[in-house]
Parts: sequence; C-alpha cells; structure tokens
Amino acid sequence: MSQPDGQSNTLDNLLTESRTFPPSQEFSAQANATSALYTEAAADREAFWAKQAERLDWDTKWDQVLDWSDAPFAKWFVGGRLNVAYNCVDRHVQAGHGDRVAIHWEGEPGDSQTITYAQLQREVCRTANALAALGVGAGDRVAIYLPMLPEAVYSMLACARLGALHSVVFGGFSAEALRTRINDAAAKVVITCDGQYRRGKAMPLKANVDEAVAQTPSVEHVIVVKRTNTDVAFDHTRDKWWDEARAGQPDTHTPQAFDSEHPLFILYTSGTTGKPKGILHTSGGYLTQAAYTHHTVFDLKPDSDTYWCTADIGWVTGHTYIVYGPLANGATQVIYEGTPNTPHEGRHWEIVQKYGVTIYYTAPTTIRTFMKWGPQIPAHYDLSSLRLLGSVGEPINPEAWIWYRHNIGGDRTPVVDTWWQTETGSIMISPLPGITPTKPGSAQQPLPGISAKIVDETGTPVGHGNGGLLVLDEPWPAMLRGIWGDQQRYRDTYWSKFADLGFYFAGDGAKYDDDGDIWLLGRVDDVMNISGHRISTTEVESALVSHPNVAEAAVVGASDPTTGQGIVAFVILRGGTDDTASGQTALKQLREHVSHEIGPIAKPRQIMVVPELPKTRSGKIMRRLLRDVAENREIGDVTTLADSSVMDLISKGLSKTTED
Repeated sequence: MSQPDGQSNTLDNLLTESRTFPPSQEFSAQANATSALYTEAAADREAFWAKQAERLDWDTKWDQVLDWSDAPFAKWFVGGRLNVAYNCVDRHVQAGHGDRVAIHWEGEPGDSQTITYAQLQREVCRTANALAALGVGAGDRVAIYLPMLPEAVYSMLACARLGALHSVVFGGFSAEALRTRINDAAAKVVITCDGQYRRGKAMPLKANVDEAVAQTPSVEHVIVVKRTNTDVAFDHTRDKWWDEARAGQPDTHTPQAFDSEHPLFILYTSGTTGKPKGILHTSGGYLTQAAYTHHTVFDLKPDSDTYWCTADIGWVTGHTYIVYGPLANGATQVIYEGTPNTPHEGRHWEIVQKYGVTIYYTAPTTIRTFMKWGPQIPAHYDLSSLRLLGSVGEPINPEAWIWYRHNIGGDRTPVVDTWWQTETGSIMISPLPGITPTKPGSAQQPLPGISAKIVDETGTPVGHGNGGLLVLDEPWPAMLRGIWGDQQRYRDTYWSKFADLGFYFAGDGAKYDDDGDIWLLGRVDDVMNISGHRISTTEVESALVSHPNVAEAAVVGASDPTTGQGIVAFVILRGGTDDTASGQTALKQLREHVSHEIGPIAKPRQIMVVPELPKTRSGKIMRRLLRDVAENREIGDVTTLADSSVMDLISKGLSKTTED
C-alpha cells in the first residue's frame, strides 16, 4: 500500500472509550482464570503450555514442548501421541459422565434432539466404522458439506478418530466452491444431505454435490443424510444413504493414538486473489489451545453451564468453539440449525429460555441485526440464565457492545470480545472475564501464553495511543502448520512482510489506547487515506453506530479530487426509528455527530440509508462492492454474498443520500 511522503503505516487514533465494567465480586470469586495465569505464563511460557496440555489425555507424553528450529513451521508437544476424538468423547464417558448432555440440538422447523456423551460416543464410533468400511484411513481426506446437524459433529469426530483429515465446506457455498475445495484436498468421500432448512424453506444440497463431483476424480463415495426428505438424484454405485452406510456397523471402536503433529483438518479461507487457501491444523497443539481458551475465556463450568456458540461448523469458530473446545471440556451445549428470524425474530431468545443457556457467543453482525429489530424482542423472554456473553468475527462497535450487555446480559454479564482467525486456530486476544475490567469495543490483552504487538511498517513497536499493524511475535500451539499443498504461499502470505523479525502478520490493523489495551481496526486493506491521515473504517463505523438512530454502518473510502479519498457511509437505521431519520436534516446531523465523536477529518462526505448491507455468508461486510457503488462503477462479482439481491436494494435506495 502506498504511503504519503515518508508516512509509515501508523493508523490515526481517533475514537476514545472511557467506560469500563469490572467483573462482579461474585463472578471473580468463582472464575476459572486468575491473574496468576499471566504471571505463570510470563515466567516460563513453555512450562505454561505444557501444563495446559496436561488437561488432555495423552497416550504417550511429549519429550519436547516446542520445536521452532524450522520456523515458520512449528512442532508442539513433540513425540506426544493422543486421539482427538477420544479426548472429546470417550474420556468423559469413562469418567462417569455418560449421562451428561453433550448436545441439545434444535432444528429450524422446531424438531429437537438431546444427545448425551454416551450416545455421542456410540454415534461417532458407528460413523467411524462406516467410513473405515469405505476405505477411509489415517491421512485420507473427507469433505463434509452439511448444515448444522448432529451428523456433522459425528462426521468430524469420526474423521478425527480415524486420523483422517476433514475439510468442512459451509453448506451455503456453491457447487463450484465445493468442487475446488474437494479437488485441492483430493477428498476420497463427501458427506452431505438431501437438503437443508433455510428461513422456513427446504433448500437443495445434494444437487450441488452432484454438480461438483462430476469433476472430482478423487471422490469414491458420497454419503447422504436424509434431512428434508426431498427427492434427489442417486448414483447407486457412488452414493450411499447415511443410515444404510452405518447399518450393521458396531457402536464401539478402539481409537488409535496419533502423533501430536498429525494433521486434524483442512479449512479453506478465501484468498484476496487466486484460489482459496487450505489452512492446515494439527492435533495436539490445536486441541490444547482450543480446550484452554474455551475453559478460561468462557469460564466454563461443565457441571452447570449450558453453552451456545451460534456459528456454523463451516467456519473455524464452529470447529474450535462448537466441536473441539467444548467437547474436550465435557460441556453441555446448544446447536441450532437455522436462522435467527425463523419463524420469528425472537428465536434465539426462545432457545436461550428453553435450555437455560448460561454462555452465549455470537458475531457483532448478529448483534447489530438484533439492534435493528429492536430491544422489545429480547425483552419478551427470560434471559436471566445468561452469565457470560462473547463476541467473535470482527471488531465490535462500542455501542453494539453496550446494547448487547444491557439488552441481552441485563447489565450484569461480562462481555468477552475475542480476536483470532482461521489461521490462529483459537482465541489469541480477549479479556478474561473474572479478572479484566472490560472495555466496550476492545479485545484488550493477549491471553496468558500468547504474545502480540502492534508495530509500524518497519516492525518497530508503537506506543500507547498509537495504531499500526498487529503481529504475533512468538509461536502458539494452535497455529496453522501451513497451507495445504502450497508451503511457499504460507511463507509469502503470513511471514514475508517481517521475515527478518520472524513476525506473523495476517493483515489486521490495531491500536493501543492510552491504557495499553488493544483495539482491532479491521483489515489494513480497508484503511482510508483522508488528506494524508490513515483512518480505519472501524472507527468511523463505531462513531455512526453510537448514534441512537443507527443499528449498523459500513464505511468506504471513495476517490476524491481534494482529499485523495472521501468517506462514504452506508447506514441501516434501528428498529422503531421514524421516517424523518432518513431525511436530509437527520443525515446532516449524523455527519456532525461523527465529526463531534472523532474529529472533522472523519466526517463522511456522503451518507446513504440502506435496508441491508452486502455480507458474505459468514457475516463479513463486502466493502469492495460498496466502493463500487460509492465510485459509480459497475458492481463487481456478487457470488459470495449471502443475498445477492442486496445490491439491487442499495442501488434503489441511493436517492436517500446527503453530501455537501
């Protein structure tokens, strides 16, 4: 990215936040994590991680905690052997917790299942035996293309049990996206279903698989779960119904121990250019950090908590904080198949009330959607069981954080805002709820055992009050072990910018506030250059959302002959806001509000009121498309959007704009 004359990649620090919320004495008294964790990790990092690894059951203990001699390729718990599925299922049954509920599964149409750890063990074993009968063994790859069904969890754990790698592909992706992922991993088996429920309708899924596997020479079998009972094409030489594939298979299976560095899964993340990147994670280090972070960040009490992460298993959040972290810790959790507004906008709160959910983990984009629908909806339900809230996926605006704590947490629950990535495998930066006075919008501090810094373009750390590039300067157990089949791309993508310093950099900007707490500022690619000032889209969006009329905002920089770039904002108004809020006078007041919050330099040149924002299926805003609108260009590729009609709605709504 080009810089103004002599300017480093240091971001202007515009937005300030002085509100803090210390944990209650009651919460701190029972918290899993104490401040001693920070001291312990700082004193001897490797000994600290060894202690966390000892929370798992190892068949053979490691003889070296970390081998970093072949950086940037790490080996953790070298020589150790374990089985990941055994750690997530069998050991809890053997410890006498077979009757504990592992999963409360809730289908979108209202059907439900309660699955205990003993039942989970039987289902995973039967699935592992079925896969083994089809020739799946250690090192083979299995593509899983399923919605949020119990069978998805069984399939992932069955692969882990056999030492096969799973590649989960989000059920909303196209046949072409599925095909490229199957071919890159050379998957032997695909597990899918006839269809999935989405917003009250049965949508086809098997048809996408048929289209994809027409050009996937590695695929030998397709296993099909019956979910919607819709008619599907069936190739009897290749396709097998789930129930038939498992019929007659025993519900016991002896797990084999695998090396700590044995590959566990590939998860594809979109590259900025070119084909998707197959992020590779291995077994011992990944499971250690998944279990540790789930235990400490969410303060999990497996005997009494009911935990709910609302992610999809197609994303890394679903891997780490639905499957591996919670189950390794013996948690009872909720898994929900559908969307938050089916059949009504209170569905999530109805589920919280039904199961007495105590820990709830969701994305800022979902929270801002709830804001748009209005506080009267959660107010209708009993949410008193909730004791901890979490946020994941992108920086959360301070006002969305406050709305979440007030309307969902009853002004009493800690809110843990977590930063991590597909590549990091587990949470890296987050408050610890019994220790940290939380700050709206800030992920705050690296967890004990994690080292992160904010640096300028030269790799020099910036001081408090300044912004720059977020780097990780020490290896961590759950780190990716490369890009499947392309290790040079791994070096180039994550390690080349600061190769001489050995820093990992994945493209996020961040700042320290005056207290030294970390604030994520989004992708460096999204930074705007306004009259020589480098301004984060996140800060301007947060200023907009702090206005009582605004539920959600997206900001882009558009070419400007005077300032280089001008700020163009797209806003969604909150539920209950009257029509005057989208009038010229109200929008001019909104521009002045931004100027008052963070300074005249950040005043939007133009504000557009829109009914929705273009988002990917994981909830990330596609600012590239908004830049096309702002610069009056032809709209680019919309195939990755969750709803491609959104761009038509935006184009129709452009009459509601204001600019000087």
